[in-house]
Amino acid sequence: MSLIDPASSAAWAERPYTAAIVLANGTVIQGYGVGAEGQAEGEVCFNTAISGYQEILTDPSYAGQIITFTFPHIGNVGTNPDDIETTNLAASSGVRGCVLQAGITTPSNYRARQGLDHWLRARGIVGISGVDTRALTILIREAGMPNAVIAHHPNGLFDFDALKAKASACPSMEGAELARAVTTTQSYPWSEQGWVWDEGFAQQENPQFHVVAVDYGIKRNILRCLASAGCRVTVVPAYATAQEILDRNPDGVFLSNGPGDPAATGEYALPVIREVVGAGVPLFGICLGHQLLGLALGGRTIKMPHGHHGSNHPVMDYTTGKVEITSMNHGFAVDRASLPSDVEETHVSLFDGSNCGIRLRGRPVFSVQYHPEASPGPQDSHYLFRRFVEMMRARTASQPPVNAR
Repeated sequence: MSLIDPASSAAWAERPYTAAIVLANGTVIQGYGVGAEGQAEGEVCFNTAISGYQEILTDPSYAGQIITFTFPHIGNVGTNPDDIETTNLAASSGVRGCVLQAGITTPSNYRARQGLDHWLRARGIVGISGVDTRALTILIREAGMPNAVIAHHPNGLFDFDALKAKASACPSMEGAELARAVTTTQSYPWSEQGWVWDEGFAQQENPQFHVVAVDYGIKRNILRCLASAGCRVTVVPAYATAQEILDRNPDGVFLSNGPGDPAATGEYALPVIREVVGAGVPLFGICLGHQLLGLALGGRTIKMPHGHHGSNHPVMDYTTGKVEITSMNHGFAVDRASLPSDVEETHVSLFDGSNCGIRLRGRPVFSVQYHPEASPGPQDSHYLFRRFVEMMRARTASQPPVNAR
């Protein structure tokens, strides 16, 4: 089966193939290598965003995955140090590879500091261009997200039988516990706020509340949104105990995004979340944090056929009656049919009707599946951070004074 993009193939007819992606079912896709040389294996997904490729490629939630970009022109604005989302700068902590239609061009943007090809090499990310990404996307939509091996070598000589065997042996994302691979190994404070044009990132002054953020693969812009909302943030590892969290006297606890199967991460995370909920501390979760909260409250999670990956996903908020344009990146979802009676569904995808938000009745506990910090809309969902702050304010006003935090 050939998925070479006809336009790219015609333009580069004299160039030999230097890269390939081999799916577990034996499909071989050849093209032109970009980024790092070598091989990487993972689950192939597609992302429909037309911008923000650097943020996507550094989102720890993509750990163990190969991203197919449906937008043809990736790399036009180059890369810069400000748009990196991961707080863990280890090259192996995120995406395994990327699939592009067009070749990477010279960057044209005043913020660019490096071209995407050099940046991919520096981060050890293997890429392939010249692929009919629309055909690959259709394949994923019809058959689900396949495991694959992506390979790049200048001589273009590949052992396709060996690559197929390696792809077939690639572990399933179901049952994969990946949060430990991307989380911080020690606690740290965060005070950087959102980016302002021509000024850069502001530093926080006089925060009102203390939030402990559990890092399952947290993104920098989530931390900036919390800081901009008036929160002094302490980030703790994914495996922090409830005692370690509560001993910090937080006004609120945040459960971050992250990669892998929530049921696997839940083996150690769910008892912690239940204890925090039982302590009455306001709690807010995003993406994997949403799925973990759903599990902790008695629900189930399910593997989606091709997931949601993009920045143009409409979501209905039942609490306001408004539709938000959201950014999403998830391959698992909370099964609404499994939610107990004390858990209310608050948001739903208008693409496929899947669950996108919950809250615990009578408690300051809520979560959403999508990424409000990723600025689709561009700020349709920033109210969620303010909602979290209002919950902390209400709890603080209802309690007697406590020791200074």
